[in-house]
Amino acid sequence: MNNTPASAALQRPSVILGIESSCDESAAAIYDECGLRAHALYSQVALHADYGGVVPELASRDHIRKLLPLIEHVRAEAGDPELTGIAYTRGPGLMGALLVGASVAAGLGMSLELPVLGVHHMEGHLLSPLLEDQAPEFPYVALLVSGGHTLLVAVEGLGRYRLLGRSVDDAVGEAFDKTAKMLGLGYPGGPALAALAAEGDPAAHDFPRPMLKRPGLDFSFSGLKTAVMLAVKAGEASPAAHADIAASFQQAVVDTLVAKCARAIEQTGTRRLVVAGGVGANAALRAALGACAERDGFTLHFPRQAFCTDNAAMIALTGYLRRAEFRPGIAPAEAVARWPLEELAPPRTSAEPVAAGDEARAGLM
Repeated sequence: MNNTPASAALQRPSVILGIESSCDESAAAIYDECGLRAHALYSQVALHADYGGVVPELASRDHIRKLLPLIEHVRAEAGDPELTGIAYTRGPGLMGALLVGASVAAGLGMSLELPVLGVHHMEGHLLSPLLEDQAPEFPYVALLVSGGHTLLVAVEGLGRYRLLGRSVDDAVGEAFDKTAKMLGLGYPGGPALAALAAEGDPAAHDFPRPMLKRPGLDFSFSGLKTAVMLAVKAGEASPAAHADIAASFQQAVVDTLVAKCARAIEQTGTRRLVVAGGVGANAALRAALGACAERDGFTLHFPRQAFCTDNAAMIALTGYLRRAEFRPGIAPAEAVARWPLEELAPPRTSAEPVAAGDEARAGLM
């Protein structure tokens, strides 16, 4: 048997450090058999605001400055536990930003003689509701809506994901940001547009609900974005007029997402819907899905708002649930900008006994 320190770490109860650096949030967290011990996040919103979007080089440099202090902070907050593994976001995301997190994880793994595991960013989002006390059980349908992704996924178990539908063009978050820019709003566009929409009339403009009349569960938002552009050019530039456009745009997005979620619930026969990703924090979407769940008789699960956007708690959780995949030895600093969710699989072998209650608490039974 290999008796190296990294091999010995695999035999102790798991205490996982999670590192997130896929885009413009630097984050660290610690998760063990008792749940989430500590988490911390630094947002780069102010850094990128003057540019109207994320500047990859600036994002990478800021991750270099922020990640180690965040890691030190969560280790102290958790009581400086003896770590058994390090999980980091391997992809997808901005390549430079991912490489910073991967390099920090690999360097710490080497210096602390700990195994390191690169995990899938989207899997982290899909599993993020398991961080809550009222965690959903498998199987469930997940709507993942963020700045870069719009996906409907049948989540049948850990690593068992079946893609039901995706956006064929712009992601929902991207459509929000581009519409906000047309209306002269600041960065990030999603929260600013939602705030403006609250002051407008959602019935003022009859914007299209894309692909609702077609079978299937794919999305498209480019046509909606074009309709908004034409309305902005043809209408008044007053705050009231822009508020009406924002409200009508948001309503069209919400109606589309809710209709596709209801269709996915019906097609799969699953009675649980999980909503994750940054757009999952949108109050109008939450209210509309809540009404749909009550009408159609399914349960609705959201991660808390702090875990809707990118965070390390979901990365530490995913590393903990995939702890059987940790291997001893020096880990390379691997990062991939594109990583299809379909490539994931359930953990292959068990590196340690699973404590009674772990699977039930995480929805694995």
